[in-house]
Parts: sequence; C-alpha cells; structure tokens
Amino acid sequence: MPDLRPRSRFPLLALAIFSLLAALWAGLLRLGWSIPPLRPGLDVAHGPLMVSGFLGTLIGLERAVAVARKPAYIAPALTGLGALALIFGVPEPAGAVLITAGSAALLGSFAVILSRQTALFTVTMTLGALAWFVGNTLWLFGVAIPSMVSWWAAFLVLTIAGERLELTRMIRPPGLSRTLFAIAAIVFLAGVTASSFWLAPGMRVAGAGIVALALWLARYDVARRTIYLEGLPRFIAASLLGGYAWLGVSGVLWLVFAGSMATFPYDAMLHSVFLGFVFSMIFAHAPVIFPAVTGKAVPYRPAFYAHVVLLHLSLLLRIVGDLVGSLQAYQWGGLLNVVTLLVFLGNTGFAVMSAPKRKESDFYQPVHDRTETALIEERARFSAMSR
Repeated sequence: MPDLRPRSRFPLLALAIFSLLAALWAGLLRLGWSIPPLRPGLDVAHGPLMVSGFLGTLIGLERAVAVARKPAYIAPALTGLGALALIFGVPEPAGAVLITAGSAALLGSFAVILSRQTALFTVTMTLGALAWFVGNTLWLFGVAIPSMVSWWAAFLVLTIAGERLELTRMIRPPGLSRTLFAIAAIVFLAGVTASSFWLAPGMRVAGAGIVALALWLARYDVARRTIYLEGLPRFIAASLLGGYAWLGVSGVLWLVFAGSMATFPYDAMLHSVFLGFVFSMIFAHAPVIFPAVTGKAVPYRPAFYAHVVLLHLSLLLRIVGDLVGSLQAYQWGGLLNVVTLLVFLGNTGFAVMSAPKRKESDFYQPVHDRTETALIEERARFSAMSR
C-alpha cells in the first residue's frame, strides 16, 4: 500500500498538537502573563510555532493523505521537527531551515495534485503553499516577522478559500462567481507581494482582497444552505459563516491599520485572521478531516458549540480591547483564547474516545472524496427539505 496506515500518522499529528501547546504557552508569555518561560526567548517563537509548527504541519499532513504517497509525508515531518527545534532552543537557524524545507516539500505535493487536476481551486491552494514558502524563506534570511507575516496569512487564507471553492461545485454557482473569486484572490496576492516592498500600501491592497474573499465566501459557500440542516451539517455551516465574518473584520482592520507595528493594532490585524478565521475553519472541518487522517471517528456532539461560541466571545473581547487600548481586555481575551483551544482539544478527544471502533480500511478513502461524499448527502437532505 503506497500510503501510510492511519496509526503511522499519529506521530506527525502529535508533533502538530505539541507545537500548538507550545505556541499557546508562548502566546501567554507575549500577553504578559506571569508564567514560567520554559526557556529564554520562547515567546518570540509564538508566531512560527502557531503558523508553521502547528498549522503548517497539520495542513501538510492533510495534503499527504490526499496525495496518498509516502514521500508526501516528508513535508509535515520536516515542519514538525523544525517546530521541535524552536521549542527546545536548538541554535538558529536549524528550526527555520527545517520549516522552510518542509514548506518546499509541500510544494512538491501540490505539484502532484496539479498533475492530477489543474483547476482554479488547486491553483489557488498551490499559490497558498507558495506564499508559505516565500514567507518562510524571508523569515529564514532574517526579515522581521511583522514585515513578512502577510505571506503566512496568504498561505492560510488561500488554502482554505481554495478548499471551499472546490466544494461549491456541489451547488453549481453561476460562472461569474469563479471570475469574481479569481479577481479577489489576485488582488489579495498582489497586495501581499507589494507589502514586501511597500508595507502599508501593500497591506491595504491585501486588505481589500481579504474583504472581497470574505464576501465571496459568505455569498457562494454551501454553508448558506446547509445551515438549515441539523446536526453536524449545521454545526459546520455555523462555524464556517462565523469564520467568514472574522475574515471580513480582518480585511477592514488591514485597511485601517496597515503597516502599524503598535501592539494593539498589530494584535487585532493578526488574530482576527489567524484565530478568528483560521480556527473557525479548523473547528468546522475537524469532524470530517480528522477521521480521514487518523482512522478515528469524531461523532458530532452538541457540546462542540461550546468551543465555537467561546472562540467568538473571547476574540471579541480581545479585539475590542485592542481597539480601545485596554490592556486588561487584551490579556483576558488572550487567556480565554487559550482556554478555547484547550476546550476544543478536550471536546474532540472526548468524542474520539467515546466513538465506536472502526476498521482502518474504512478510512482509506481520500480526504476530498470523503468531504464531497458528505456534502452530496447534505445537499440531498437539503433538497428533500425544500420540496
């Protein structure tokens, strides 16, 4: 069998989760909470650990499952090892080198995906992976994170937007929608590119692209229909639509505060997209993607709404604190953000532990085949309800 068995993927998933926990600890240090630093300088690694150590490894693992070839797992292995180097303070630039190499390996996986199917959604996701590689390369060569973080944002926004574009095929949106999507993505990527030379103007253009992508997703995503279903489809839709709202907020903040390095505006610009948008997407997709990656079922539980609601409330407190300059709201909102992600891990873990056992062979269907099958079933139920 060319692919890894689900149980063989667990070490890579464990590296991603360990990176998340370390990133959360580093984040609390950056917020000013008095906790042990574990090692000097860990707080500086918060961004790289969260974006590249956790999210990069997780996305690399999901792509490797989709490619279904053992060499594709090189990407998440390298980024996971790079995260470990950052966590344990291995002398620089070991961590950055490993993470950059991992992002280059992910481009190899997308080359395979493009060879199988060249479409707007696969091109969009490939551009997202390329943006991650560019951002990591800039970071490796000493460019300050505030000056290159828009490349990391492009990695996540384009990857997620591309995945959602793929699933819109199930509802057959008008042809014009694809043109509008392409224009929004081009504006966003052009702004990100320009920000490497003219930070503030480039970020404003990127902000306009983010707003356009948020509006497109809110208008054309299947979530607008599946929100009327019950159970897991409604939960996924609610999480998605909340995430699109945060994406729109982040675009507006980029337009208003572009280029600002002040603590509060910078925090608002970054966490509205990296936390509000990206983690809403993770919450939505976890019950579908996790089983395909690990071979462990994640049955839907109404308790999943707890971490979704807590995410929105805690982030709202934090962003409002940023906008009014309240250190207390900024710190407590950030602390509750950490609690939210721990609740998410606990909720997901409990669902896995309480699920009936299934054979590994049940989970060899590629990730996108599984998500599309679920979407077709949801569409059929929606049609039946509409008649």
